[in-house]
Amino acid sequence: MIDFRYHLVSIVAIFLALALGIVLGSTTLSDSVSDTLRQQANQAAKTAQQARNQQRQLQQQVNGQEQFANVLSPQIVANRLKGQSVVMVETPGAGNDSIEQVSELAKNAGATVTGRVTIQKNLLDDDERITVDELATQLKADDVVFPENASTYQKAGAVLADALVTKDPTEPGREDAASGAVLNGFKEAGYITSSGKPGQHATLAVMMGPATPFAYDGGGEDNKALISLASALDAAGRGTVVGGPSTSAQEGGLIAALRDSDAEESVSTVDVVDTASGQVVAILALQNEMSGKTGQYGTGAGVSGYLPSPAPTAGKNG
Repeated sequence: MIDFRYHLVSIVAIFLALALGIVLGSTTLSDSVSDTLRQQANQAAKTAQQARNQQRQLQQQVNGQEQFANVLSPQIVANRLKGQSVVMVETPGAGNDSIEQVSELAKNAGATVTGRVTIQKNLLDDDERITVDELATQLKADDVVFPENASTYQKAGAVLADALVTKDPTEPGREDAASGAVLNGFKEAGYITSSGKPGQHATLAVMMGPATPFAYDGGGEDNKALISLASALDAAGRGTVVGGPSTSAQEGGLIAALRDSDAEESVSTVDVVDTASGQVVAILALQNEMSGKTGQYGTGAGVSGYLPSPAPTAGKNG
């Protein structure tokens, strides 16, 4: 007869076997999971190292290309702007290095740089619009015609452009009383500063856009104001190029806004002007502008290529 102790021993043996099976099974499973995780970690480390090596190689390649452009850019642009003159226009937040480098490269290309005009944030202030409108109307020369239903900044752009650039080949190098009055008027109002002699009527203009896109309320209106000035400079002279770093072609950036506007048809842009090669592209774009060719260049949205293709012929200045 099977007594209670037999049943108790049997039950204990079953549970012991079950426990032993769980322990053995979990140990085997744990080893398997550990092996899998170890393999995945090793593969991830290998992939990360490959990515670092590739990034280092790409950076070395970019550095080499920049060095190439830096060394050869004066030769590449030589005589492309011979006989022309360029005025540099700096917007609030633009990088000083880029505008200096493009200015020097324009000289290497044979152009005279008349000077620099720096737009102050006050000019774009909503509270200043009435004053800006009145000042533009007051300083308007007789030969300046405002577009029908012109906005405040279309008026201001037309007046400033008339004082800075010209299509007349006999005017460059000469600053008349009217141009001086316009520049002095905008200076005294705190809307611009200047260096050099920007009132000597250049034939071409380079506007350097803000490095950081406008993120505050009203930033879109500020872009519209600057686009009005760029368009006016282009219409009054032989051509205008708006430059900036890649960020200027991002949402909220001046170049992105210009490419989404009607000004895209007449004003060229370069969104890599903070690089040596991009500065060469800016000179090529100016050369094309003299021939009536407009393009959007760089790496951002809306470009036709990194540079004009075909590139304008060296020694031909339109």
